[in-house]
Amino acid sequence: MTYRAPVRDLAFALRHVAGFDRLAAAFPEADADTVDAVLDAAGVFASEILAPINRAGDLTPARLDNGVVRTSPGFPAAYKAFAQAGWNSLAADPKHGGQGLPKTLEIAVFEMVHAANMAFGLCPMLTLAAIEALASHGSESQRRLYLPRLVSGEWTGTMNLTEPQAGSDLAALTTMATPDGEGGYALVGQKIYITWGDHDVADNVCHLVLARTPDAPPGVKGISLFLAPKVLVGEDGVLGVANALRVGGLEHKLGIHGSPTCVMLYEGAKATLVGELGKGLAHMFTMMNAARLQVGTQGVAIAERAYQQALAFSLERTQGRSAWTGAYPARLFDHPDIRRTLLLMKARIEAARGICLSTAVAADLSRHAETEEARASAKLREELLTPIAKAWSTDMGVEVASQGVQIHGGMGFIEETGAAQHYRDARINPIYEGANGIQAIDLIGRKLVLGEGQAIGDLMDDMRDTLEAIAAIEALAGVALRFDAALNAASSATAWLIERRARAMPDALSGATAYLKLLGDVVGGWMLIKGALAEPHGVRLALARVYGENVLASVPGQVAGVTAGAADLEGVTAEMLGV
Repeated sequence: MTYRAPVRDLAFALRHVAGFDRLAAAFPEADADTVDAVLDAAGVFASEILAPINRAGDLTPARLDNGVVRTSPGFPAAYKAFAQAGWNSLAADPKHGGQGLPKTLEIAVFEMVHAANMAFGLCPMLTLAAIEALASHGSESQRRLYLPRLVSGEWTGTMNLTEPQAGSDLAALTTMATPDGEGGYALVGQKIYITWGDHDVADNVCHLVLARTPDAPPGVKGISLFLAPKVLVGEDGVLGVANALRVGGLEHKLGIHGSPTCVMLYEGAKATLVGELGKGLAHMFTMMNAARLQVGTQGVAIAERAYQQALAFSLERTQGRSAWTGAYPARLFDHPDIRRTLLLMKARIEAARGICLSTAVAADLSRHAETEEARASAKLREELLTPIAKAWSTDMGVEVASQGVQIHGGMGFIEETGAAQHYRDARINPIYEGANGIQAIDLIGRKLVLGEGQAIGDLMDDMRDTLEAIAAIEALAGVALRFDAALNAASSATAWLIERRARAMPDALSGATAYLKLLGDVVGGWMLIKGALAEPHGVRLALARVYGENVLASVPGQVAGVTAGAADLEGVTAEMLGV
């Protein structure tokens, strides 16, 4: 099934949902004509270059050939075209060769890249994250030597965090960085799950690696960040000899087969310190926060791809008699339950798209708003929304991809249709770049009390303002009723969590995932209502209504899952749960 880039939906979400116009003062060059041209061109590239090789990547995964990673058929040529077209440089600083456009536009473009070919999109996605880290924390020499080539796409970037004994608990990592007496370090250790850790699509791979120095204190305070290129780089920028690092193996995965996921072995690899000793985790979070929003966008993207395929199948496949038309055999689309499912799939996609793009707008404003107060307020909104964008959107992506398989029926369970690939590809998104349970812990542990509660308070106020704006619109009366009840439920759950986290953190933690879902459901509804306000008829109205009755209506009942507390959990033993 071919992929059609949702350019119209993206443009609508940017303008009427995410508030892209608030970036006009900081980015005067990103006017409507420019944005439309970028989206159109990206849509063509995604649809015509990346989408056709998506299936090849799934069926012919990357392989390790005598120590060299060979990527899937068509990937090297597609990457060369991607870099040459400048897609890697959209939001990068012009002083490093970038185009200086908003990150929000970059996120919109990358939604299409990920939807067309998620395994491919992971390579430039991590390069963008590496650019963020080096631009923020790199030395003058590192920025001079590496950023222009990362921005151009000549080289790619990775992040190396995980080790066999250190997954989410990075305090347990043991990779060692020993001073080499020449101002640099020698890295020794093993990293696993390194996405695009090696490949044949670019001339160099720049690894950002978390490691300890010999005299570092235990725990996260002893972690530093290092830059270790696959091929050593001279002071003149010329590539030299291979560094002392190699691929120990490629993982065989459930999905994203076209993305080479590497075991990386550092065997005295030359490296340079990025930022300050002992600040590695904080520096890496610059990279991870950028990647988390991108992964949330991947959730939107894979859901869009699965939805498009399910819709096309429902229009082609005939089964049974339609309760509406009486036609026999009827298209699947002409059965009420199938049509409701498709409409709700699209509503969830549009809700998540709005969340991700709104997070991106807040990120842009946190750097470029005109006043310090506006920048600080935007930063609070960005930090609050990031775990929701990552976790809620990726859970949605898995659910929509699963519904896509369901609409195909038995044919969805057969690999030849391709519906199963979307489901398999989607499943990684709730896991990597901070598992969704950790996003929920971050939300209730840190984000609810940002600015002494200002972040969540401002968000609730903004949603209440929108509720007041739809009160007089008859077509949205039912949605307003559901949104009001959902907002009250969210406020109640929020107040309970803030109170419990101060006195009984296990109670708060036990409700963290339920709360993230609840708040994501409400914020998603807010996004759809803003769309319906801009266009109170046709599909936008239908999306808000179906979401209101199927999602917002369930929110008050979700509060019990948030406030249940941990008492029943604490007494449960492993023996009780065993067989």
